[in-house]
Amino acid sequence: MKKATYKDSGVDLDIYAESMSRLPRLVKQTFSPRVLRLDGGFAGLFQLNEMGDSLGNLKKYDDPVLVSCTDGVGTKLKIACQMKRHSTVGIDLVAMSVNDAICCGAEPLFFLDYVAMPKDDPDLLEEIVQGITQGCLESRCALIGGETAIMSDLYQPGEYDLAGFCVGVAEKSKIIDGKAIQPGDQLIGIASSGFHSNGYSLIRKIVFEMAGLSIDSYINELGQTVGEALLTPTRLYVQPVLALLKTFEANKGIRGIAHITGGGLEENLGRILPDNCRSNIDWNAWPIPAVFQWLQKLGNIDADEMNRVFNNGIGLVLVVSAQQTEAIQKAISEMGLDQWQIGEIV
Repeated sequence: MKKATYKDSGVDLDIYAESMSRLPRLVKQTFSPRVLRLDGGFAGLFQLNEMGDSLGNLKKYDDPVLVSCTDGVGTKLKIACQMKRHSTVGIDLVAMSVNDAICCGAEPLFFLDYVAMPKDDPDLLEEIVQGITQGCLESRCALIGGETAIMSDLYQPGEYDLAGFCVGVAEKSKIIDGKAIQPGDQLIGIASSGFHSNGYSLIRKIVFEMAGLSIDSYINELGQTVGEALLTPTRLYVQPVLALLKTFEANKGIRGIAHITGGGLEENLGRILPDNCRSNIDWNAWPIPAVFQWLQKLGNIDADEMNRVFNNGIGLVLVVSAQQTEAIQKAISEMGLDQWQIGEIV
């Protein structure tokens, strides 16, 4: 009788060991003085009693509150697999969590990832984690751990899934929870980099099923291929927001922050507004990026549906006091980001 091995079931422990051996050099790039080394341990350690800021300078919090977020990348991963380009979806993974954390005024501290694959693939895993590392570096967030799961019976060859988990910190007295928002406050929209990581089930249906395009089809009005347009990574807003909060006080200058993901502007803004307030959005206040116009025309999508599903060019919205609107807009522009005054609170 043949002896059964783990390799027979699709899990090669030798290849797995090779995969794991490639990751420490990537992960260590993200470490700050706050990370306590535990090489080969079963957990990641992070110092809380005296925490450094995003530059690694130690500072104390009077009353620290931990802020946690988790998310994935969704069916955008299908595009990465079709393109055989996996270095950017890790940025998306980090962005979807850290961009949520900053909505509370929190500084992201550390990140963990979960990668599920049908078989061990050291090259693929390394490429994915390179993107995660890049996202963490841009967010000044330490990548202190993760998990790679091999499940040959659950995923088809060439497929994989990603999930991420971020923990941040905020001073309790400076948590931005939307309670300070009041009528007369202004809405500042900050530009997205494209679709980010939302609406890809609809995008893929329109582009590949309805229009019959391929990943390599060239889009004249965009000057790039379908794959290039759809794989643009999510913009990271951590550094700009933390810089703004150093100048414009939480709950006074900046009273609310909304990350515009699935559900669009109205739904995501609605999540942070007090019961006595609603947003009055000027839908003509910013130019709709060409990639959204291309998709809308390609799929004959109603304007209301576009507004419900996509960010339509606005990835983050700040709710700010009317008195400081102009100064905040100027500060955002000086960071090299496009921004628009897109409405007000009524």
